[in-house]
This record gives sequence, C-alpha cells and structure tokens, in this order.
Amino acid sequence: MYNLNDKIVFITGGAIGIGAIAVKLFLEEGAKHVTITDVNVNAGKQLEKELETKFKGRVKFIKCDVRNDAELFDIYKTIIDDHGFIDVVINNAGILNDSSAIYRTALNININALITSTLKARDLMRTDRSGRGGIIMNISSAAALMQNRFLPVYFATKSAVLQFSICIGAQENYEKTGVKVMTMCYGATDTSLLSKEKIKPFDEELTDELCDFIKTFPLQSANSAATGLIDACKRGDSGSIWLVNNNKPVEDITPVVKKAYGLLTDLVV
Repeated sequence: MYNLNDKIVFITGGAIGIGAIAVKLFLEEGAKHVTITDVNVNAGKQLEKELETKFKGRVKFIKCDVRNDAELFDIYKTIIDDHGFIDVVINNAGILNDSSAIYRTALNININALITSTLKARDLMRTDRSGRGGIIMNISSAAALMQNRFLPVYFATKSAVLQFSICIGAQENYEKTGVKVMTMCYGATDTSLLSKEKIKPFDEELTDELCDFIKTFPLQSANSAATGLIDACKRGDSGSIWLVNNNKPVEDITPVVKKAYGLLTDLVV
C-alpha cells in the first residue's frame, strides 16, 4: 500500500467534479500539499478558499490551460521550488466534445497535454535522476473499453490514454525510474461533463440520440469515483488499469485488459 501521508500532490482539471472531490480526499489522507490547476478560475479559487479553512497552507490553486506547455511547466517548477519534489500527479483535465469546432481542442487536452504532463512529471520524479519516485495516474474512461458511434473522438482519446499509460508504465520502466504510471477508467459519473451543454457528438443531428444513450447508464456519484481514485493510488502497481463504475468499489481490471490485448497481439506475432 502506497502511503499518501505527507506527499506532494498535483491535480490538473481539479476545480470541479471528481477532481475537486479528489483534492479534498488527498488532503484528508494526509497529503502535505495539493496543487490544483484548471481554466475555471472562479471554481478553483472558491475550492481553495473552502479547503483553506480546514487545511490551512496545504492547498493552492493556479490557473493553467494544460495545452500551454509554458504554463504547465511553470507550475511544475513552482511545485519543485516550493517543496523540493513531487510525489503524485493526477492528469485529470479532459473534455467531452466531438463537435467540428472543438474536437481539435479535445485532442490537445485529452491526449497531447496528458502525455506532455506525464513525461514532465516522470522526468522530475525519477529516482535515477533527482527525484524520489512516485505515482502518475492518468484519467481514461470506460470509453476506452468499448465503442460508440456518437463520440468517436472522445472514445479515441481515452483509448490513447489507456495504451500510452500501459506502455510507459511497463514494469521495466518502473524499475529504472521508481515512477509508477497507472490508468483510471471512470464509468458514467454524475458531473457536468455529461450535461447537454458540454457533451457534444461529432454530428449535431445525433444530439438527441446521444442524450438518450447516456440515460441508459446508471450514473455513479463523483464521490464514489474520487474514492476509487484514492484507493487505486494506494494499491496499484505500475501499468495497472482500474475501473470504478456504478458506485461499486474500484476494481483492478489489469488481467482482463491484458488478456484482451493478448488476443489482438496473437494476430500479429
């Protein structure tokens, strides 16, 4: 079990939803400090203010568009300058919008920024250089485990997160660096991400069908999802894949995913 007490934590996209609840849970687990980034400044500052009353001096919000490398790297530098190291990174920022006007933004946030953040964090945390090891948890989705005709871009981005995290989290990479990289897949969760204002199909004519499709899934609470995240951080091995769905306890689905990929691998080797 990985002990979260006294750890330095960084969460992207942490101002609202699952991320915001995770910030509180990390602090309750005894994290020494949690840095939150988001583009939603009002929500971020409000969360910081609320948490400061109970966790004085242990939480800080910094506005950041994760697509902007300079902004993102400045936050990593601030954390290292203030604390000397970083222990846990949760790459949580993401959007669910396949519309023609926004899908490139989705690609940049859901894939490019997540990969950039992972590589930066890994470089700072690795024990064979100046770091002391740690955890990088990349947020994928149950979308990476299935197919969907309404949201091909979103499902592709979350599949990419899964593959990237499995590959970079390989045991050989962990043994060299002391940095675990894991994947979290959330099932349908009751947050604004699934609101009609935010979720957009690639074809506008599919909007009503998409909304009906979403209603077929039972929505878990954001608290259940965030609790599963904390549990996975404490229990997970590098390269592991975790699923929290339908308000059930988080489940290590690594054996199932590896079996599925094994069947595909058998086709080419």
